[in-house]
Amino acid sequence: MMDRALDRIKQYWILARFDKPIGILILLWPALWALWVASGGKPDLLVLTVICLGVVLMRAAGCVINDYADRDFDPHVERTKQRPIAAGKVTPREALAVFVVLCLCSFGLVLLLNLYTIMLSFIGAFLAASYPFMKRYTHLPQAYLGMAFGWAVPMSFAAQLDSIPLVGWVMYLATILWALVYDTMYAMVDRDDDLKIGVKSTAILFGAYDRHIMAVLQVVILGLLIAVGQMANAGRPYYGGILIAAGLSAYQQKLIFHREKALCFKAFLNNNWFGLAVFSGLLADYWLR
Repeated sequence: MMDRALDRIKQYWILARFDKPIGILILLWPALWALWVASGGKPDLLVLTVICLGVVLMRAAGCVINDYADRDFDPHVERTKQRPIAAGKVTPREALAVFVVLCLCSFGLVLLLNLYTIMLSFIGAFLAASYPFMKRYTHLPQAYLGMAFGWAVPMSFAAQLDSIPLVGWVMYLATILWALVYDTMYAMVDRDDDLKIGVKSTAILFGAYDRHIMAVLQVVILGLLIAVGQMANAGRPYYGGILIAAGLSAYQQKLIFHREKALCFKAFLNNNWFGLAVFSGLLADYWLR
């Protein structure tokens, strides 16, 4: 009995991707950018705790509902065929139950914040729950992913300020485009399998111009982050972080140049350092003021 319970917990843990924290980190950085800008470098401890835990829980919920939505596709994709639902280790009904529990836990946390943030959380939940189904209808699911998991940005401003100033929306746009870039790198790994099974992605949409389009988007992202700095009256440390992020963007372009799957995945992972570079710049900037 105990062994079975431990096995279920293990499978649910893997289903929610808690064993792969890179996704949590990439989603957490924009929330931290937003909290530091919104609070002038001194976020409210309760808000910081709720937003961070909420990001962790909603990312897990997003992974679960993604695997539920892709349960007929994942067994045919090399990278995903061993995931719990695809491998038959977790039933779709169990996955839905795990998804509901994660969402309820996240909503319970949000109830500790102001009414504006609570209302925004319903939009976030809808975006997260509907994202996995977008790849059936549009070649831009990566942009929808950015809208879903970047929603932590406006929520962070709302939680800290009870409003969302223009700088918050500029940062949100930068986050959407950033997700579009790094998830396209991720999708480049599965492009051959996706073409076979009919799943849509920006990696397929961009085709031979994938690197070029992503390079343009990376320049736009950096421009938007510079605009955020200007609106927030940031100092040199912040722009130093942006400069490092620009160098990392160039490195990612080098990695994906020949479109080798392993290197495309490495470029995706490298975006964690991009997010850290921007946050480190913000942290240093407010620390030195």
